[in-house]
This record gives sequence, structure tokens and C-alpha cells, in this order.
Amino acid sequence: MALVQSRWVASQLRALSPGTEVELVEVVTTGDRIQNVPLSQVGGKGLFVSEVEQLLLDGRAELAVHSLKDVPAELAPGLVLGAVPLREDARDVLVTAQGEGLDDLEAGCRIGTSSLRRSLQLRRQRNDVEYAMLRGNVDTRLKKLAAGEYRAIVLAAAGLRRLGLFDRPLWPVPVEISVPAVGQGALAIEARADDASTLALLAQLDHAPSRACVEAERAFLAALGGDCHTPLAGHARWLDDGQRLRFDGWVGAIDGREHVRASADTWLAAGNAQLGEPMHKLAQEVAQTLLARGARELLAQAQQAAEASRDPRRRD
Repeated sequence: MALVQSRWVASQLRALSPGTEVELVEVVTTGDRIQNVPLSQVGGKGLFVSEVEQLLLDGRAELAVHSLKDVPAELAPGLVLGAVPLREDARDVLVTAQGEGLDDLEAGCRIGTSSLRRSLQLRRQRNDVEYAMLRGNVDTRLKKLAAGEYRAIVLAAAGLRRLGLFDRPLWPVPVEISVPAVGQGALAIEARADDASTLALLAQLDHAPSRACVEAERAFLAALGGDCHTPLAGHARWLDDGQRLRFDGWVGAIDGREHVRASADTWLAAGNAQLGEPMHKLAQEVAQTLLARGARELLAQAQQAAEASRDPRRRD
């Protein structure tokens, strides 16, 4: 996936600046190497990002391409998001042999996902099936589905589209059932804050509505104080041909017993060119509503559980 995304960015840069030489520097991150345990137990999403960021800071690369959902709320000092290209479909999808929806699956069947966020939300719709851990790249996961190890698997729609694998039996999960992860479906192109020439080139790849959405989602994440260990979701989107803005937020208890959810929307005033400001306000409104409904306690419990899972002295 990382190579596909990086090659796409490289092709876009070559088209924007003919004659520009673009070299791909491949990095196998810790997150890529560890496949047998949940990410929350070994350091979380930052495992896919920190080693790549170090190449930028060391001057061994001018830009880095990430799936934005893997980027921590705070970037390394000296680095900025140089561009957020047009966002792909941010939804989760349920992949099966025949394309059944969640309600079509038989009780007791096995659904594979590596995401606590996904399994907790889907469990509220179907609590009579088994949600089992599934790691590996997309191709590996699809092979496990084909081999019958799982009745269904849950993936990101954006990843399947970028890999050219979307033309298969699947069911897009409505946002009303599973709110996507912060930044899901978007690419983040990171660069050094003092690299003016690279930032000028990347600015041509930036898609303002997509950036407004993901920056609002990241502000939502910061307002809640969430991290990779906490099951939460935040999704900003444009509706009615870009005239209406909507933000959905969700926080769940790590044991699945409780959750809080909130949404807000607003119409965009005619001629308003400040796309980020109204979306940011919606994100803050939803974050405060969730906190008032008990999200802070759920987040604290998740953080304590994550710390206990990494500390053998605190295990039973």
C-alpha cells in the first residue's frame, strides 16, 4: 500500500514539474514488521510513521507519504503537512465471498479486523458474531478470506480502491453504523517546515476541502486527548454538493459495554471561502458534546487498560 501511494504521488509531482527527478526511498517500519499482535499493544499507529519522519529530519528525503489515519495528532517538531490530496472514500467495507451486508451474515460466524474501533462499532449492530484479529497487508487478508479462515473481513474502502481491488463483492458500511477513523481515506504528504521549494510544489497537490475535513478531525482528536490506544472515531464530510457540513464523532469503552456518539451539521454561508473554520467549529462542538456525555471516562479507562497490557507487573 505504501509503495502504491508513494508511486502515485511521484507521478503527480513529475506531471506538475516536468523534468523533476523523483526517487523513492523504501522503508520497512516497525508497524510493518509486527504482524501478530494488536498495534495498541506495541506502540500504536506511530509505528508506521516515526521511522519515515526521521528520514526527513536527517535530510535523507524531502517528503514522506503516509495514510493520514496512521499519522499521530502531533507531528515531529520541524515537520508539516505539505499537502492533503483529494480524499478517497473514507468508509469501512465488509468483504465477503458474495457481497453480503452485516445483517445477512449467520450468527456465530467469524469476522476479521485488526481495528478495535471497527469491531466495537460493528458489535453494536451484530453482537452474535465473533470479531477476530486480522493483521497483514491487504492481499494477505484477502487470501485468508478466500481460504475460509474468516466469513468476512473489514477493510478500508480507500485501500481497496488505490490497489485496484474494489471491483469485488463487498458492502460499504454506512457511517451511521461505523464512523471512520480520523483521517481515513486521506493521504498526508509530510515535509520539513523550512523546505520552501518542496512545500511550493506540494501546494499544487493540496485539495482544500479534503484538508479542511482532516484538519477538523485531527483537532477533534486533540480536543478529546485521544491516541492510538483509545477506541474513537471522527469523520467530517461535505453534503449537498458542498453546501452543508457534517461531523460525526464516537468514543467507545474498550470492553464494548458503553459508547457515546454525537453529530452536528451546518450549512455553509454563500461565498464563504474559509472552508476550515466552520468545519473546525463543528468538530469542537461534537468533541465537547462527547466529553459531556462521558467520553473522558471511557478514554481514561482505555488508556489505563493499554498501560496495563504493556506492563507485566500489572497483569493478573
